[in-house]
Amino acid sequence: MSYQRRVTPNNFGGLAGQSFENAKAVILPVPYEGTVSYGSGTSNGPQAIIQSSRFMEWYDIELDAEIYKKSGIFTLEPMAVSDLQPEDMTVKVEKEYAKLVEANKFVVMIGGEHSISYATDRPLREKYPDLSILQWDAHADLRDSFEGTKFSHGCAMRRFYDNAKRIVQVGIRSFSVDEAEYIKKNNLRGNIFTPTEFNVEKIIERLSPNVYITVDLDGFDPSIVPATGTPEPGGLFWKDFLKLMRAVFAKRNVVGCDVVELAPITGQPSSDFLSALAVYKMIGYKFCQ
Repeated sequence: MSYQRRVTPNNFGGLAGQSFENAKAVILPVPYEGTVSYGSGTSNGPQAIIQSSRFMEWYDIELDAEIYKKSGIFTLEPMAVSDLQPEDMTVKVEKEYAKLVEANKFVVMIGGEHSISYATDRPLREKYPDLSILQWDAHADLRDSFEGTKFSHGCAMRRFYDNAKRIVQVGIRSFSVDEAEYIKKNNLRGNIFTPTEFNVEKIIERLSPNVYITVDLDGFDPSIVPATGTPEPGGLFWKDFLKLMRAVFAKRNVVGCDVVELAPITGQPSSDFLSALAVYKMIGYKFCQ
C-alpha cells in the first residue's frame, strides 16, 4: 500500500524534507473556537485537515504535477490561541502572519473558526494596498458585533470592511436583518453572489488585481460538507469551487488564503479530506498553472 509513506511526519501532506527556507507555501494552523455560536469543534479542524492530507495523492491529475515539488509546503506548529479572547487572538495571529508575509511566503491558514481570517488584513494590505477579499461562505458575516464582541466569526467580513473597499462574497444564502440593512445602505448587493447567481466571470470582474481568498466550508452544500458548525442547505459544490479557484488564480494575483470552520465529525472523514484537498488545490493553482 502506498499509504505507508504517509504515516509520518505529522505535517500537511505527510511530506518529508520540507524546510521553511525553501518552501514557497506555508501552512499556518490556528485551532481557535472562541466565538462559536452553534456547533462546536472547529478547534479540531486544523489537525483533521493535516491528518487527512497525509492520505492524499501528491500527484494532481488536472495540473499534471506533484504540486509540492513545484512549491514546497512547510507546516508550522499550531498557534497557542485557544485560551485567548477573540481580540487578543487576532493580535497574536496578526503578528505571526506579518512575519510570514515579510518572509515572502504564500500562507495558507487553516482553522479554526472564521474570526481568525481578519488577522491577515493589516499585513497584506500594507504590502498590497489594492487588496480585495474573495469570500466563499454561506453567511455574510457582516454583523458589527455579535454576542458581545466585534471580533466574532459573525463579524469577520465587517471587520475587513473597516479597511477594504472590495469584498466579493460567493455562496451567500443567509444574513440577518441588520446585515441586510448594512448591505443596502452601502450598496453592496452587487458584490454578493448567491448559489443561484454563481457566475465566475462576473465574480472575477469585481476583484482587484491582488486578492485574498477566505474559504468558509459552509459555503459548500452540507450534503458534501456536513462537518461545519453552521450548515446551510442550498450550497455550492466541489466542481463550482474548482471552476472559480482555477479562474481566480489564473486571472488575479492571489496573495494568501485560508480554509476555516471545519468541525470534524468522528467516523465521517469526507469533510476533512475535502478541506485538505481544497488547500492542496489552491497551492497547485498558485504554483502549477
